[in-house]
Order: sequence, then structure tokens, then C-alpha cells
Amino acid sequence: MTRDLFGTDGVRGTANIHPMTAETALRIGAAAGRYFRREAGGVHRVVIGKDTRLSGYMFENALTAGLTSTGMNVLLLGPVPTPAVGLLTPSMRADLGIMISASHNPAADNGIKFFGPDGFKLSDEAESEIEAMVTDGVAPAQADNIGRARRIDDGRFRYQERVKSSLPHGLSLEGMKVVIDCANGAAYKAAPEVLWELGAEVISVGTSPNGLNINDNCGSTKPQVAAEAVVAHGADIGICLDGDADRIILIDETGTVADGDQLMALLAGRWADEGRLKGGVLVSTVMSNLGLERFMTARGLRLERSKVGDRYVVEAMRANGWNLGGEQSGHIVMTDYATTGDGLMAGLQFLAEMVRTGQPASALARRFEPVPQLLKNVRYAAGQTPLETASVQGAIAEAEARLDGKGRLLIRKSGTEPLIRVMVECEDDGLLRQLVDGIVAEVEAAV
Repeated sequence: MTRDLFGTDGVRGTANIHPMTAETALRIGAAAGRYFRREAGGVHRVVIGKDTRLSGYMFENALTAGLTSTGMNVLLLGPVPTPAVGLLTPSMRADLGIMISASHNPAADNGIKFFGPDGFKLSDEAESEIEAMVTDGVAPAQADNIGRARRIDDGRFRYQERVKSSLPHGLSLEGMKVVIDCANGAAYKAAPEVLWELGAEVISVGTSPNGLNINDNCGSTKPQVAAEAVVAHGADIGICLDGDADRIILIDETGTVADGDQLMALLAGRWADEGRLKGGVLVSTVMSNLGLERFMTARGLRLERSKVGDRYVVEAMRANGWNLGGEQSGHIVMTDYATTGDGLMAGLQFLAEMVRTGQPASALARRFEPVPQLLKNVRYAAGQTPLETASVQGAIAEAEARLDGKGRLLIRKSGTEPLIRVMVECEDDGLLRQLVDGIVAEVEAAV
């Protein structure tokens, strides 16, 4: 089935430009409401959370209008992290959860992510059916069956209690100095409060959202300011979240950045030692470093790769009963605790290991030596298909031949932005740059 609206993580784009318009959001809300009200009778609920983008008000109202028009009762959480929606959807016995966020994207963008009644993100099949209903239109409810909407004031506090409960009972962060960068996003209140309640001395960065500064020179994609704060304050660790707080990047006490691969290696090794790593498997995507795969293999464990997108990581985990997965970009999924990536919860797991071992962050955040990896992006316009051109395909084939088993090559379209991502891993730094630059040049010529 053709998918024009939905990408790898719901619907995303620039606010007030198709598909992220109020009109389309209303139609998506109506379609989603009709999809989850196919069975007659009973009370039907949807919980809606959002990050701090200015356009969140517009999309919250539009979705509410569409959902209530088909008889859904809407529970509005206000600004909360994405994992809070995953938590509260089943907790509040809702049929559907919606998060309004474009994650790590700039403030001008926004998106709509969907969670099923079990708190997990919807499958491709379910999203395709909803998209078809958006196209075809849906019948509204009778006048006396229109849904209601109400604000839920304590959703953030419920989430914070769940996050704290993921730490071992009695463990305290007393004596630890933590820099927390909330990207001026959804966790700007929740994350500093959780860390403080657990005993840490907290230095906050990116906790003054104004609707337009989310991810602006801060957060997991721009950790430099937080790294400077770690060094300046003599902090033990820095934790950088993204706009909706479902991903994390760590900074050790020297100001050095560690990505999701290193955190997954730490957790996988620790959980395996404790007999908690189900199947001896860690699930990550094709983007994860070859060094992580070698780390797992050397310990008799296995790295299972999925398509890019935390949703596909979770699908592989659920299908096989595995309980740990994530992405190099910082999504860390621990299904023993949560239904989706949770940057704050993952950060607490790292802090717990620091407390348990007495080791500094720099010793724990370098579990393996990464294979040199270079990623470059090329932006393309709507309707362009640069990967299908003969010159680009020829450059890719030539690069694969030159690698000849000495590394990895991955060329793909982003599922969240109009970008072609060109990634190569190779021990030979000169060859690495030649291959990436050569392919990028051909893609740029094609667009």
C-alpha cells in the first residue's frame, strides 16, 4: 500500500506546509479515531502529549477536533516526553496515544507519532490503513456521540515516578554532579526534577523553552554547550536529550561525547553478566558501528540489526522476546521498563553503573574502539529520486568493490527528512573519505 503521509516514525514535516497543516492533522485525527472506534460500544479514549514547539498548540487543537468528531474522548497531557505517552496510553486504558513532536528536528518542523493501546508504536500496516482512511474520508459521529476533551494535570508526575522506579531500590545519586541538557524540549521540567529527587546536584542546560528554541544549539544533536558546562562545573557526567526526550547522548567528565552504541555496549555487557539480557541479543540498526558488533561477538553475545528507526528495533525485540535495543543516535529501548526509547531512563541506568562500580564516566563510556565511520547527508527536493540514477548506482557499485569486505557501506533515504544519507565504515581513513565524497558528489550532481 502506498504511504505518502507516514514515514519511519509517524507523519513529519515543516509546520503549515503539507502534510503538517492543521487541516491534514484534523483529517488524521478523524481517521485515527474512526480506525480505533471500529468496534461499537464502550468508552474510547486517546491521550495526546506534545513537546514545546509553537506549532504544538495548533496541532493539538486540530487533532482534538478530528478525534472528538468521531466520538473519541481526548485526554491532553501537555508537554511531556514521548515515553510518557507510551506509558500513559495503557495506564489510562486508552485506545490510542499520540505524541506531537518532530524529535531532534528544528523548531519549524513538527510531527505526529502514534501509539497503540499496548503503549507500543503502531505497525506499518496500521499506519497504512489510517492513511487510506485520511484519503477516503470518514463518517463523523452522531451529534450526541461527539467526544469530550479534558486536561490531565499530573501526567508528567506519573511519568517521573515510573522513571525513578527503574533504578535499584535504595540507590541514591547523592554526591554526583550532573549536567542535564533538555534541548528546550519536552523534558525541560521532568528531567532536572527526577535527577534532583534522586539526590544529584543538577546543572541545567536547555530548560527555557519559548516555542522557537527547541534543539537550537543544544540537545543530543548539539552537545557542545553541555560539554563545556561539564568541564566548567567539574561535573561527573553530562546527559543530553533531544526535543522529545526519547534519545540520549552522554558526555564524560572530560567533555568527551559518547553515542548510543557505547551506552548499549555497557548495558548489554552488564545485563549479560547478571543473566538479564534475554537471548544474549542486543538489537540495533544497520547504522550501528562495526565495533559494537565485534564487542558483542567477543563476549559470546549477538548483535541483531534492523532497519533504521527505533520502531523497527522494537518490532524485532517484541517478535523475538529480546529486551534491549536501540540506535547509535541515542534511542535506548529497555522493554523491561518502557515501550519506546527513553533518554532519561537510559541516563539513570548509566548513573547507576557509575554508583555501583565507583568508576568515572570516561571509564564506562568507552566499551569498544569504534571503526572509523563517516556519514554525510545530501538534501533533495520533492519528486527527485537520485538513488535511481545510473551515475549514483555506478558510484555505489564502485565503492562496494573497493571496500571488498574491509568495511561497510550504507546508502539510504532518511525516513524523517528529505535527505540521502551516505555512510561508510572502513579502517583506512583515506579510503573512507574518498568513498563517501565520491558518492556524495554523484548524489549532489543528480539533485
